[in-house]
Amino acid sequence: MRPFQSLERTDPLLYGQMAGYIRFRKKLLFTFELPERGLSELAEKGVYVAGSFNDWNPLEEGKQWRLQRTRLNGIEIAALRIPEDKIDISQTFTFKFQAGDGAWLDVSQSAPNAVFDENGACNLEFHPDRTGQHIFTFAVGENYETDGQEQVIWSSEEGEEIRHLPPTHTFLELHSDAELGALPSRKGTTFRIFAPRANRVVVEFQQDPSMSNPEKLELAGPTDGIWEGSVGRNLEKWFYHYRVHGESPDTSTRFNPDMAILDPYAKAAYSRSGPGIILGDSFFPKGGVDPGFTPPRWDDLVICECHLRDLLARVPDPMKEEDRLGYSGLAKWVRSGHSYLHELGINAVELQPIQEFDSQSKEEYHWGYMPVNYFSPESTYAKHPEKASQVEEFRDLVRAMHEQEFTVILDVVYNHIGEPNNLLFLDKYYYFHLNTHHYLMNWSGCGNDLRTDAPMVRRIIIESLIHLVEQYGVDGFRFDLADLVGKPTLMAIEAALKERFPHLILISEPWSFRGHLADALKDTGWASWNDGYRDFLSEYVRGTSNRDAACYFLAGSPHSRTEWPAQTVNYSESHDDYCWLDRITENPDHEGWSPTPSDRRRTHLMAAFLFASLGIPMISAGQDALRTKGGIHNTYQRGDLNAIDYERRTYYSGTANYFAQWTRLRLSPVGRLLRPGKHRDNYLSFSGPENSSAIACLYNADQADGEDQMLFAINPHLEPAMIPLPHRSPAHEWIQIADQERVNRGGLEGALHRINANGIYLPALSCGLWRT
Repeated sequence: MRPFQSLERTDPLLYGQMAGYIRFRKKLLFTFELPERGLSELAEKGVYVAGSFNDWNPLEEGKQWRLQRTRLNGIEIAALRIPEDKIDISQTFTFKFQAGDGAWLDVSQSAPNAVFDENGACNLEFHPDRTGQHIFTFAVGENYETDGQEQVIWSSEEGEEIRHLPPTHTFLELHSDAELGALPSRKGTTFRIFAPRANRVVVEFQQDPSMSNPEKLELAGPTDGIWEGSVGRNLEKWFYHYRVHGESPDTSTRFNPDMAILDPYAKAAYSRSGPGIILGDSFFPKGGVDPGFTPPRWDDLVICECHLRDLLARVPDPMKEEDRLGYSGLAKWVRSGHSYLHELGINAVELQPIQEFDSQSKEEYHWGYMPVNYFSPESTYAKHPEKASQVEEFRDLVRAMHEQEFTVILDVVYNHIGEPNNLLFLDKYYYFHLNTHHYLMNWSGCGNDLRTDAPMVRRIIIESLIHLVEQYGVDGFRFDLADLVGKPTLMAIEAALKERFPHLILISEPWSFRGHLADALKDTGWASWNDGYRDFLSEYVRGTSNRDAACYFLAGSPHSRTEWPAQTVNYSESHDDYCWLDRITENPDHEGWSPTPSDRRRTHLMAAFLFASLGIPMISAGQDALRTKGGIHNTYQRGDLNAIDYERRTYYSGTANYFAQWTRLRLSPVGRLLRPGKHRDNYLSFSGPENSSAIACLYNADQADGEDQMLFAINPHLEPAMIPLPHRSPAHEWIQIADQERVNRGGLEGALHRINANGIYLPALSCGLWRT
């Protein structure tokens, strides 16, 4: 116990910076700290306060809710003083700040008054008793290190009161730059782990993975939250785990020394539960590996989303059963030069997660969206995980992909943790978002949400991504439920990785059960899966959408969502939810096993629209063969339904070939006008008949990219359409290179759609592509 050296009331502005308001008796001051980045732009737009007191629509009422730019105590803020007759400050209410262009300004989830509404929106809460003058600052003298377990004892004549101090924003700012993990060298092995509120940490290590009789080492600490210890031997290839002890005076901690904890920085794991494997320079050369490959520019990508085992399970070629389960089998098949990926014609593979996840056995099928370690490649995909063979096997798979000119994008999950949840036993509060009762938040739908804005969590994310690029040659990442990662962390990731790897591909799945941030990422270097495009396209080919939406999505979702076309990843099917055919089939109960002729034709229209759209096209593996999952909406863990049916590709070979030829056209010099690289006001010219969603689109309408032009037309209705030619369409003859059944870059022969000065005549459920 140590007495206060000083105790004084804190400047109310400190609370105002965190909570968004200060209360002065009968007046209320809303405060918003202006960010350094984008300060002038935001100041010009204006910052407004919204709440039930103005029906959450401050812009409609003019400037009375606009905060004024000012400086308080040397800090640049926007502030608005509200008299008592404007808002009832005797009651609790929620509020939020909004920019003058209508964009909602993010609320830090670490704010002391951050609350979530029933829709998952994070708002700020005004409480009458929390005025900004209710906070005290105390000093305890020099050489005191916070451990997040402080108690305050208040003694007076009336008695003594003891209160456990909850972790504060200061605790969440705790960080260290010390290298973490198990670090072997010729002189010995050092262990470091971040567990800021633990009171004892023991590392156990042994030469075999049973860990039945391990050696033990007590670590010293914590210093800046880090526990550290060294052994005077090189323990490379040994196995290890941690035992973490601590007090749990409240539910913000969950220490359990009986839990063998897999090091979050372990570079390989024997299984989902560990132990970790100590690996050094012989596995990971300093400076990393040279991938010998540079991915194409984003506009030149055509992506196939696929699962490693779905690709291999039913490959018709002779293959050992063991090879159908992991990295080495896929590498062999890719190197053969006649894999499904080659036939499809794509140039980028987006692999579903391969970071260590919570599969319980080698035989268990798992999508991979429940990660337990971010540095280790999945152990059940390796032939000899006890030898850490997953390191070289995964590295060789990436190498094989590059040899065949495939870009490798990994699906990564940095929004939640699977089982066993090792981070939970290191520090529940620091690593995870909790509600006011210290229950785990669950906007991921997977039981917990990582606190990605905490410095050491953000550090795990960034350093594991760098590790995957530097040591394995990965070309890019797709972030699962990126809304939960948050824009500030996504921007930090972009800054850290693009500085070192300028060609890196960054894609977000920009939603969660809490919200959606695709529009907010427009001013960043991130692309995003376009769920609006997905939903639109399934409606459009059935004739139920409209021409304006078709023009918007064909143009690459400009203005609101993208600064340049390749910021939108256009797709109609992914691993989640119904597959494309089951979604649009005319058969009852979403059963796509026997598609109708119209189902097949609409699938061709979808493919044509997808590949003709500006942006990055993505298809899901098997989609080109009229894939069905039997009408089942969620096929999580259903390897029997998710595996690609290669016999179906033979049966529907015309559809498979249609996709493949469109892919090749898109990537060829003939298709260059479909991937212009930037938005230009007069690049596209649209037209369409009245009372119809049929459209025609002229590419390079302004001929700023040379004299070549392309013309695409589509009719999603069950009756013919005469579509007028778009403005600036040339009078010379067009060469038709695609319709609803055929694609030929040199030109189709016979049975051509009619095109003349009156327009383009398209039969029902048909399309066409022409070039000059």
